[in-house]
Amino acid sequence: MHQDHRALGLAPLSTVARNSVSGAIDIAQGKPVQPVTLVRPHAAARAARFFVEKFPGRSMYAVKANPSPDLIKILFDNGITTFDVASIGEVRMVARTVPEATLCFMHPVKAEEAITEAYFKHGVRTFSLDSMEELEKIMRATRNASDLTLCVRLRVSSEHSKLSLASKFGVSPQDAKPLLFAARQAADALGICFHVGSQAMTPEAYADAMERVRAAIVDAAVTVDVIDVGGGFPSTYPGMEPPPLERYFETIHRAFESLPISYSAELWAEPGRALCAEYSSIVVRVEKRRGNELYINDGAYGALFDAAHIGWRFPVALLREPESTVRDHPFSFYGPTCDDIDHMAGPFLLPADIQTSDYFEIGMLGAYGSAMRTAFNGFGSDETVIVEDEPMASMYAIVEREAASNVVKL
Repeated sequence: MHQDHRALGLAPLSTVARNSVSGAIDIAQGKPVQPVTLVRPHAAARAARFFVEKFPGRSMYAVKANPSPDLIKILFDNGITTFDVASIGEVRMVARTVPEATLCFMHPVKAEEAITEAYFKHGVRTFSLDSMEELEKIMRATRNASDLTLCVRLRVSSEHSKLSLASKFGVSPQDAKPLLFAARQAADALGICFHVGSQAMTPEAYADAMERVRAAIVDAAVTVDVIDVGGGFPSTYPGMEPPPLERYFETIHRAFESLPISYSAELWAEPGRALCAEYSSIVVRVEKRRGNELYINDGAYGALFDAAHIGWRFPVALLREPESTVRDHPFSFYGPTCDDIDHMAGPFLLPADIQTSDYFEIGMLGAYGSAMRTAFNGFGSDETVIVEDEPMASMYAIVEREAASNVVKL
C-alpha cells in the first residue's frame, strides 16, 4: 500500500490504525506531537451509497481527489465500481487495489506509452480526448482497436464554480464538429464529457453545460452513446453551503432526457470531492500564538494546500475539556515550515482564549488534503486513526437520518 502511493509521487500513506476511537477529542487527550489524520470509513461509505442510489446513471470516482487505497476499497465495496483515472500511476494503483474495477482514462492529454499499457495490460477501454492529435495518438497506441469508448471533452463555463477548470482542457464548441465526427468513425461508442469546475454552487452549472452539449451534437449530426457530466459536485464548507445534491441530479436528468442522443445512451458522472471530502480531517497542535495568528504543526505543504493557495476555509473546532465558553474569534494560521507562503489566511473561527499547546480539529479534508501532502522541510506525519464520530459537516447525514426516520414510521 505504501508503495502504491509513492508510485504516484505523493507522500507515503500511513498504516491506518485498525482500532477505532470515538472521535477527535480522544486523540487530543493523547497529546500527539505530530498532526494526526482521522478517517471516517462510514462517511465515505454513506456518500458512495448516496450516489449509487440517487444519481440517475453511472458514478465513477475521480481518483485524483484522494488516492488512498483504503478509501478506494470502501467506495468499491459500497457500489462505486468505476474509477476515473488520470495517469498510468493511478491506473496501476487502482488495478492492484480493486482488480475487478472498471477504469476510464479521462485525462485528455496522455503519454502514448500510458495509453498502450492501460489498454493492453489493464483492460482500459474508455479514453477522453479534446484534439485530433490525441485521437490519432489513442488509435496508434491501441493499434486501431475497435472496442473503444471515446469521450470528446467539450469546453464549458466554470462561472458557477469556486474553482475554474475551463481553460486547460476541452475543445471549443466551434471546433467540436470535426473532432466528434472523426471520433465517431473510430469509436465503438462515442461520448461527450465536460467539467463545470470544482465545487459547483448551483445545479444551473450543469444545465448550461448540457445546452452546449446539445448544440455540439446538433451541429456534428452524430450519434452519441455516453454523456459524462464530469465532476464539480459540491461539499459543504464555511461560507459555501450548496443546495441538496438531489437538485443537481434532477437538473442533470431532465437535461439528459431532452438531448438528441441514442435511445440507449448512458449518463455518467465523475464525483471526486463529493465522495471523499467527509472521509478525513486532521488534529493539529498550536505551537505558538501571536495575536490573531496561530502557528500550527500542519500547513500549506501538508493537508492545508487549498487553505493556503486558494483561500479555502475549512471548519475548525477546539478540542478542550471542559469546553471553552469564550466567543469565537477570527484567526489565520502559519504552518510549520520556514516559508512565509506557508500561511492560511482564513479567517478560521476559534474561541478567543485558544493558546499554545491547545489542539483543534480541521474538518472536511478528505478531498485533496491527503493527496497534496509533501514532506517539505522535514515536516509531516503519517499517523492515521479511524474514528467513529460524524464529520464536522455533511451533505449526507441529514438524508440518512430522514431515511431512518421514515423506516421507523413505516
